[in-house]
Amino acid sequence: METRSAKRKKLSTNAQITKEEEEEEEEKEDRISDLPDDVIHHIFSYLPIKSVAQTSLLSKRWSRIWRSFPDLDFTTVAALTTTTTPAAAALTTTTTPAALISSLRRRVQHHVSKDAKYADQISALIEKRHSDIRAVKFRAFVTFSTLNRLIRNSVKRNVQELDVEVFTCDYFNFPRIVMNSAALKTLRLKSWHPGFRLPPLQIMKEGLKSLSVLSLSRPILHDSPSLINLFTNSSFPFLKKLHLDACFGMTHLKIECPALEDLCLEHNFQLHDLEISSPKLEKLRVFSCFDVSSSTNISRVKIEAPLLKNIVWSYNAVTQECVLNKLTSLHEAVVGFFVPNEDLSAAKFRSVSNFLTGISCCKSLTLESQCIEIMSKNDRVSMCSFGKLKCLELSTGFEKHNNSALAGVFRSAPTVNTVTIKILGDDKAERRWNKDLWQSPSSGEERYWESQTQYLSSFLRHLKVVRIFGFTECANDVSLVKFLLKHGKVLQQVFLFTSLSKPRDSLLREKIKSQIMGFSRASSNANIVFQ
Repeated sequence: METRSAKRKKLSTNAQITKEEEEEEEEKEDRISDLPDDVIHHIFSYLPIKSVAQTSLLSKRWSRIWRSFPDLDFTTVAALTTTTTPAAAALTTTTTPAALISSLRRRVQHHVSKDAKYADQISALIEKRHSDIRAVKFRAFVTFSTLNRLIRNSVKRNVQELDVEVFTCDYFNFPRIVMNSAALKTLRLKSWHPGFRLPPLQIMKEGLKSLSVLSLSRPILHDSPSLINLFTNSSFPFLKKLHLDACFGMTHLKIECPALEDLCLEHNFQLHDLEISSPKLEKLRVFSCFDVSSSTNISRVKIEAPLLKNIVWSYNAVTQECVLNKLTSLHEAVVGFFVPNEDLSAAKFRSVSNFLTGISCCKSLTLESQCIEIMSKNDRVSMCSFGKLKCLELSTGFEKHNNSALAGVFRSAPTVNTVTIKILGDDKAERRWNKDLWQSPSSGEERYWESQTQYLSSFLRHLKVVRIFGFTECANDVSLVKFLLKHGKVLQQVFLFTSLSKPRDSLLREKIKSQIMGFSRASSNANIVFQ
């Protein structure tokens, strides 16, 4: 017979088990379903759209959440492959053989037929939506009719961001349905092949006034080569970010958008005349632009941007005229040019000088190798004083004829603290070790740098950190290091990133390292680090 004590113990145990089961059930409870729809939508935005769509099978509520999900990014389902896009880009080059062009076109047509069902499914999915859509992004091979229908359905759902990257079998016209959208804030349109035609400029000026972001890649502008009257004060009043890439036929471009903050121009090879006047522009990137072959038309650049903080001017042909005004807020500048084999004219040398003068207010400056070559070949390219400059980076082949250009740059940077030199082409004969030079009391390079001591006095009083990448211990490199150590009064760190050498040179390398470590130093805090 069970005692009272045993009964009480049994009841207590059962109660404890029941409590544990309740806690376990609470842990299994679906708490995410209790979240508001907008919170779940935010979580969905971090997931591939295929995974988001699969949640619609869970319940009616999850099905409703999927149907109202406002950010439709189909690029996670089918993206244009990196092996296809360069092939299609080759279709636009005049040097591609006819047989290759025909083959590539057949390949594009094959993909268009293959992806037709996929594109139709996206269009149908958007068309069935009953709520507004915030963003639509897709990459596909499509026909123009499918593309037009997809964009039209997106605009009907008041899409705010439209990001389209497509291949088509033929040129297509810019979808005019976009012009009727007051909700659209961001538009990115890229055609890998063969390109698209813009509508008349007056229609664009009147129909895209609500945009804050616009990116056009590979538009055809042969019928309207001048975009002087498109990006004016009144046509894009809210535009903050503009990207124009590979605008075929564009020769003149003028930008005066009052709210513009970020401007990027790339691969506009036929450009002759660029004028930018933007009171709020903060970032400017111009890469691989301007017509290098034209000798009849005068090429010009004029930039006025009082709030500009960052400018990247890389691999651009040198224009004949250059005017940079009021870049007083400039913080960082990266400068490089594309220079063909023929010598530059006197006008283009002045243009390079004017460009460097225009960015002299910057605090951080990077000069690419072509800049150093231009300055090395002609002493008419002079640099004014960069009085605010603190960080300087130079890319150079660092051959003997480059020394005068480097010295000129150093003279123009009287208060710089950090200098980084990236040496290119260290396999050249001039950059190999020369034992005879090392055995002589002083080399020609060393004597040259010593002759610059007086002119570089301010530079040497402020320099604290030196980094040299591609250091090969040749006479040119070591002479500069010896000079900086000998006269750098506040020098703290010298980092020498050496390039690989042959095993038989290892003993010589160690000997030279030992000699460098023994160089006299004007600063007792100067530390040499080999990496």
